[in-house]
Amino acid sequence: MAAGSARTLLIALAANVGIAVAKFGAAAVTGSSAMLTEGIHSLVDSANQLLLLHGRRRSQLPADAKHPFGYGRELYFWSFIVAILVFALGAGVSVYEGVLHILAPEPATDPLIAFAVLALAAGLEGWSTLAALADFNRARGNNSVWSEIRASKDAPTLVVLLENTGALVGLAIAATGLALSLVTANPFWDGFASVLIGLVLGGLAIVLLFEAKGLLIGESADPRLVAAIARSAAGHPGVVKVHEVLTLHSAPEMVTAMISADFDDTISARAVEGIVAAIERDVAREFPIVTRVFVQPKDSRDQQRGPPRSD
Repeated sequence: MAAGSARTLLIALAANVGIAVAKFGAAAVTGSSAMLTEGIHSLVDSANQLLLLHGRRRSQLPADAKHPFGYGRELYFWSFIVAILVFALGAGVSVYEGVLHILAPEPATDPLIAFAVLALAAGLEGWSTLAALADFNRARGNNSVWSEIRASKDAPTLVVLLENTGALVGLAIAATGLALSLVTANPFWDGFASVLIGLVLGGLAIVLLFEAKGLLIGESADPRLVAAIARSAAGHPGVVKVHEVLTLHSAPEMVTAMISADFDDTISARAVEGIVAAIERDVAREFPIVTRVFVQPKDSRDQQRGPPRSD
C-alpha cells in the first residue's frame, strides 16, 4: 500500500478519537440523542481505523510456505469487516437510538455546547476527509468519482473517504435535527435526525460491502495495465502472439500476472525458456506493482481449438 494511505488512516484515527470524546461529553451534558448517536458513530470509526491499520501491517508480511503469494488480501478481509461494522454498529445503533428517542422523547439541554461540538467535529472530519481525498484524487486521474470508487483497489482510503462523507452528512443532519427541536420545542426532530443518520450510514456501508467483497474475491488490474503488460510481452523477439493476460490484485500495490503466449515454432525449447525469463524480468521491471509474473507457452492452434471436450 502506498505510504499516503497509512498517513490517511492515522489522521482519521486521531480525528475520530478526539471527536468521539467531545461528542460523548456533549451528549452527557445536553441529553441529545443525535449527539449520542454521533458519538457512537465516531467510536466505531476509531475502531475501524485500528482494524485497517492492523490489516495494513499484516498485508506487508513476506510470503511463506503456507501463503506463497503473501498476505496482501488480509487488507481486503479487514476492509470487509469494517464495512460490516459500519452497517451493524454505525447504522444499526443510530436507527435504534433514534427510534427510542422518538418513542420516549427527552428535550435537549445546553444546545450551545452541542453546536460547538458539532462545529469542532466538522473541522476535524474535514481535515481527515481532505487527506483521504488527496489520496483518492491522485489515483483517480481523469476518471469520474463514481468510476474511481468502482475501480479503486485501495480499500482503506476508500473506507476512510466514504466514512468521512457519512460523518459530515451526519453532522449536518444532527445539527439540523437539534435546531428543529429547539425551534419547535419538539424533541421528535432530534430522534428523527438519528434515524436519518443511520440510513445514510447504512447506504454507505452497502457500497463498502459491495466493493470490499469484490476485492476479497479477487479483481483484475486496471485494463490499461493489462494492455501495457500484453504489449511488453508481445515486443520480445520470438513471441508470435500474446493470447491473454490474466491479472489479480492481492493488495493495492500487489498484482499477480499470468501471460499466455504463442512462440515461434522454429526456435528451440532453450530459446523459449530464455524469452520467458526475459518477459518475466522485463514486466517486473517496467511495472513495479506486478510482484509475480508467470508465462505459459500456448500454441495458437490449440487456442483456436479450445479446451478438450469431455463426453
